[in-house]
Amino acid sequence: MTRDMLAHRVAQGEGLTLEFKHRVPSPERMAKEVAAFANTSGGEVLIGVEDNGATTGVKDAAEEEYALRQAVDRLLDPPVEIATARIRISRKRSIILATVPESDRKPHFLVTSSGDRRTAYVRVDDKSVRASKEARRLMRTRPDWDILIKINRKEHILLRHLAENERITVRQFAALAGISRSSASQTLVHLTRARMLRHHPALGEDYFTQGLELLSLR
Repeated sequence: MTRDMLAHRVAQGEGLTLEFKHRVPSPERMAKEVAAFANTSGGEVLIGVEDNGATTGVKDAAEEEYALRQAVDRLLDPPVEIATARIRISRKRSIILATVPESDRKPHFLVTSSGDRRTAYVRVDDKSVRASKEARRLMRTRPDWDILIKINRKEHILLRHLAENERITVRQFAALAGISRSSASQTLVHLTRARMLRHHPALGEDYFTQGLELLSLR
């Protein structure tokens, strides 16, 4: 990446696929960002860039890269392959570009240094947030055109709601249909796998909207 390309990328600001770091943070924070990108759409981490977009660079790029790879190698399960490159911005300072591809081995979990907690993260706008139970379930499966769908009472309630409203959450569906949150979650995940619904991770509560199959029936 050239310096002009770097300037253009930084000017876009942090977002779904771009994160700025002044330096490599604590191993757990660094691994969390990488996991979130791998579990979502992939992305890039620019190390040596301030939150406001100032490109201050790092003095010891080799040390920063080592800290980055140690965090990723030690704290992510399954491992995530990343690529790194350096963009020199002055005689003594460089920006590190860490590229994280979207993974086909989702979900990736952050494993704490003590090994007693495993947490999956996803990217929502410019933040890495804990993945919901529904998000984790959907990561483990692929959309399937051949899933058998039975339209019973609760499915009718759901489809009628989405015909009149833009979105629905697990909590809302459970209350609307008078079913448990577990049953509501299973139904929403099942219909998402069949492409009747679309799942949206969110900062507050994940939500679901009409998917390709429903939209094609309009």
